[in-house]
Amino acid sequence: MLDLPNTTIIEGNAVRWGKIGNGPPLVALHGTPFSSQVWRRIVPQLADRRTIYYFDLVGYGLSEMREGQDVSLAVQNKTLASLFAEWGLERPDVLAHDFGGATALRAYYLNGLRYSSLTIFDAVALAPWGSALVQHVRNHEAAFSGMPDYMHRALLRAYLQTAAYNPLSERALEIYSAPWLGPVGQPAFYRQIAQMDQKFTDEVEGRYGRMDCPVTVLWGRNDEWIPFEKGVALAASISDAECIPVSDSGHLVQEDRPEAIVAAVLKRLDQG
Repeated sequence: MLDLPNTTIIEGNAVRWGKIGNGPPLVALHGTPFSSQVWRRIVPQLADRRTIYYFDLVGYGLSEMREGQDVSLAVQNKTLASLFAEWGLERPDVLAHDFGGATALRAYYLNGLRYSSLTIFDAVALAPWGSALVQHVRNHEAAFSGMPDYMHRALLRAYLQTAAYNPLSERALEIYSAPWLGPVGQPAFYRQIAQMDQKFTDEVEGRYGRMDCPVTVLWGRNDEWIPFEKGVALAASISDAECIPVSDSGHLVQEDRPEAIVAAVLKRLDQG
């Protein structure tokens, strides 16, 4: 497990973060409904080359969760910009997945953050997106937030498994479920789903163009959340290179094929 010993208050939200390693900075951005623990098998493999900063998005993982909290994509890029300032970073390498990908792109095009390189995969970036569950929860958030614990646990585990191509281990299911359980975690899980809104990617999609840093786009070939074709289109929009397919992998490449992420980052660092 990755350690997150530090807390920073950003616009009234307590954000938990940690760092490991040595060398130039690399920032790792997780997605939904996960936490920085998705990097637990990846960042240790990069720690001899980079100082890796990781954190839990507002409303996720160990970061603060509370009723009425804005945990939408609108706040995540602002949080990232504030953390860059706190950490004294100007052009770190960035590794981003899912909502972390949307956050990295929004921060680049809206907040003016700049990166030495961007490795982005299975990102929420191009319309349309949002599963049937997302649409249903948005219409019935209160009903889901108040359902019996055993029903919520069953739904959560089933939902998490759909992110992966291969069966998730019991340990992985426990790690990814833990923040979303109990009287604080359960409503927080449905809160973040209810606040998913395509307008936050529509806001930047029209701005996409070649970024001023090397960009690697890779994608789980068997992603059932965001199809591979979206990765191809994203790569054509922001990168000089084609999207790299990751075989035998779904949306959660960190569990299906973590070695593919490590290899892509190391290749990019060697080229840089």
